[in-house]
Amino acid sequence: MKVLVAVKRVIDYNVKIRVKADHSDVDLTNVKMAMNPFCEIAVEEAVRLKEKGVATEVVAVTIGPKAAQEQLRTALALGADRAIHIQTDERAESLAVAKLLAKVVDEEQPGLVILGKQAIDTDNNQTGQMLAALTNLPQATFASEVVIDGDKVHVTREIDGGLQTIALTLPAIVTTDLRLNEPRYAKLPDIMKAKKKPLDVKTPADYGVEVASKVSLLKVESPAERKGGVKVASVDELIDKLKNEAKVL
Repeated sequence: MKVLVAVKRVIDYNVKIRVKADHSDVDLTNVKMAMNPFCEIAVEEAVRLKEKGVATEVVAVTIGPKAAQEQLRTALALGADRAIHIQTDERAESLAVAKLLAKVVDEEQPGLVILGKQAIDTDNNQTGQMLAALTNLPQATFASEVVIDGDKVHVTREIDGGLQTIALTLPAIVTTDLRLNEPRYAKLPDIMKAKKKPLDVKTPADYGVEVASKVSLLKVESPAERKGGVKVASVDELIDKLKNEAKVL
């Protein structure tokens, strides 16, 4: 079974985000970029399936600028067999990404597609669901456990009420949650080997997909600084402050 894994290049989650002086966008100057953490979990799960003998091939795919090949090489170092880079400098929105991935799914015919549930830069949580709709494949989101059993995949999902386990007929689409696994670190020998693994570069035009953004970014603002809390002497004083100062009652 072939497993297709989508990955995204984002600002490293340890980096403190800076806004440009003109508030036009986030400042990426000299900022460390990395693979989206949920995508790392997706890659790890695909590699584990291969190590168990369930998957025969792991293919990583990303959509983004030339620099995004760095994240694909990371996926290859972690255990993916080959990679596909759909190169574009446009800000690709969720629907455009899903359309491109749908074309890749049609071309590669994977038995399982694994994506992170969301990217930490846009936090949209849309691409996996859109991809399922476009490909007409069953989906399971927020996976905390994935078990392949014949032509079925049993997925335990994290939902508001606790855990839900569902069975999907393969091929299927799964999006990962935090507790699915703990991604490994790439070893130096694997990083060196990754440089020789196949990486195909394509463009959105090769798939006949338009990625030009339909949304205009007007302004970016840093979050307001949080004010310090205060102690109150009684319930009556608390209610008074909530009513007259916080205006929430």
